[in-house]
Amino acid sequence: MARPRWPTTAAGRSPRHRAASRAGAPEHRLGPRCRAPHEERGATVQDQDHRWLRWPTEPARRRIAFGADYNPEQWPPHVWDDDVRAMRAAGLNIVSLGIFSWARIQPGADVWDFTWLDEVMDLLHANSIAVDLATGTASPPHWLTTKHPEILPVDHEGRTVWPGARQHWRPTSPVFREHALRLVRAMAERYGRHPALVAWHVSNEFGCHNAYDYSDAAAAAFRDWLRARYRSTAALNRAWTTAVWSQRYSDWAEILPPRWTGAGSQPNPAQRLDFLRFSSDALREHLRAERDLLRELTPEVPVTTNFMVAASVRAVDYARWAGEVDFVANDHYVVPGPQGLDELSFSANLTGNLAGGRPWFLMEHSTSAVSWQPINVAKRPGELARDSLTHVAHGADAVCFFQWRQSAGGAEKYHSAMVPHAGTDTAVFRAVCELGATLRDLARVAGAHRTPARAAILFDWESWWAAEQDPRPSDRVRYRQEALDWYTAFLDLGIRADVTPLDADWERYDLVVAPLLHMVPGGLAARLTVYAIAGGHVVTTYCSGIVDEHDHVWLGGYPGALCDLLGIRIEEFAPLLDDERAELDNGTTGTVWSDRIDLTDPATEVLARYRTGEQAGRPAVTRRPTGSGSAAYVSTRLGAGGVAAILDELAGRAGVTSELPPELRGAVELAVRGPHRFLINRTDRPVDVSAVAGAATILGPRAVIVVR
Repeated sequence: MARPRWPTTAAGRSPRHRAASRAGAPEHRLGPRCRAPHEERGATVQDQDHRWLRWPTEPARRRIAFGADYNPEQWPPHVWDDDVRAMRAAGLNIVSLGIFSWARIQPGADVWDFTWLDEVMDLLHANSIAVDLATGTASPPHWLTTKHPEILPVDHEGRTVWPGARQHWRPTSPVFREHALRLVRAMAERYGRHPALVAWHVSNEFGCHNAYDYSDAAAAAFRDWLRARYRSTAALNRAWTTAVWSQRYSDWAEILPPRWTGAGSQPNPAQRLDFLRFSSDALREHLRAERDLLRELTPEVPVTTNFMVAASVRAVDYARWAGEVDFVANDHYVVPGPQGLDELSFSANLTGNLAGGRPWFLMEHSTSAVSWQPINVAKRPGELARDSLTHVAHGADAVCFFQWRQSAGGAEKYHSAMVPHAGTDTAVFRAVCELGATLRDLARVAGAHRTPARAAILFDWESWWAAEQDPRPSDRVRYRQEALDWYTAFLDLGIRADVTPLDADWERYDLVVAPLLHMVPGGLAARLTVYAIAGGHVVTTYCSGIVDEHDHVWLGGYPGALCDLLGIRIEEFAPLLDDERAELDNGTTGTVWSDRIDLTDPATEVLARYRTGEQAGRPAVTRRPTGSGSAAYVSTRLGAGGVAAILDELAGRAGVTSELPPELRGAVELAVRGPHRFLINRTDRPVDVSAVAGAATILGPRAVIVVR
């Protein structure tokens, strides 16, 4: 196939592009083999340099990227001209392109069609719109799956995942890898020097639909991963406690993924936990394969992929992925409900800390309703801008939507877009244009790092996996919901708190909350103890400290690895039935769980006791001073409101207070990026923020302002 070359001129354009510019396009002023995780954990974000978008003009000028997924292959060419005119009117300066274009680019094994993509790339560049170009490998074309059905995933019941939707490929398939890298090479060789190209976008939402593959090929890769992790079947047998149910392995070839074992039966939990680790690593290996080829062919172009740090997505351990990309990117969609905005802030906060406090890219969110929730709720006036700016407040230097133009057909035709079915003369498009103007005005914020808070919530994907896998004492335990409740409590108290990965440097915080820290390797228990002795204040909850990294229970009583630090001991779990409540003597009410706590250290204080239920009169919330710090334990689910009552006291004792005046606490979220303070109205009513803004200022319902 012929490969065009775009020789860059002093102005950064090919002659064709310069001609287009002279014609009236102005400069835009805005801007295979998987490794065992504990053998080789993967780069952290601190291990690699942060490389941002490679803007074709004025690369040093500050700007916030503003754009969308753009799918021109869904529309006739005459619409493309309308698109770029509307993009310029709205202030777009970037699009993500080619995400699901494999079948269009390569309609046959040896047939290539780049003509349409050449035209779109040139058109966008001529109109000063940069391109985050996808490798196109997210969904293989039908000719490939027909010729090579062995690339299709298999679910845990042995059913093939057939083509017809998306992401129907095995992460461990060498055949898929070969064809995907062939496409990546073709894309890089053709567009690596195109002046519109500012970043590579590897695949799309890894693991959204193909997180787990139970095929024979996956089984072989799983065995390789296990061999690297354990070295011997004897070590694996110890780690998996295979003495239970006669599961001992004498040869690696005997090991399978945790496939269907019959209704009501439960596979080995340690095996399942390792399979989750393996599956996350298998996807990461494919990311690395595409990334490494792109870096070989176009070393000057940054590479990323879009994470899915969001309410219900747990298949990928993003703490081990963040260092694999040149900058972190994320997709987020609001889940309607009382904590919908808080969850958005939580996810943006966590994404910002995965990025090490450095700028990150909001690759997708929605202008209004999505199309995959049970009830797809349209956003109310002000929510489009507020949601976007909340991400900016937590470090996003790019705000992009799915998608530019709402699809007329297909599975996502009811998903909102920047240009809805009703066209540009709509409230949604006017809100998009207003947001574009706002982001231009906020160009000064670009490049500013997140300013760390004094408190943090520790987030751990492996504890999430372990706490919610069967068998377990209660299937009502929800790891992320518990963490979100503590985050909401911080917001209600007006206290800034970071949501940070467990592997991060959290010793710098005065107060750390580790909700449902179910999995605690011995080294982590020691780290928490040293932190508390040195003056840090630890808070943890029910279901914490229970197992080690192999899902082995810490013996001697609960909370296992944390008993000595907390100065308590629990003999037996006491989960609550759905209709059970346990009232505490501080006026709060517990659900889901309770513990029969015995104090093992005379210094351990009781901050609240159960007033009703089987544990009436016994400790419900405890705090043990140790060294210059403390360690507290909350033994029941209190919900955000109940947690706030406890957190208020614990934060006060740790010397962590709100930076907001009393009248704004709970109504306004404060987020800080360097000298820029974002005030986010969490309510549907106007709020007087004059005390913070430094002048008479009313913050409208669902509004955001930035002050210095």
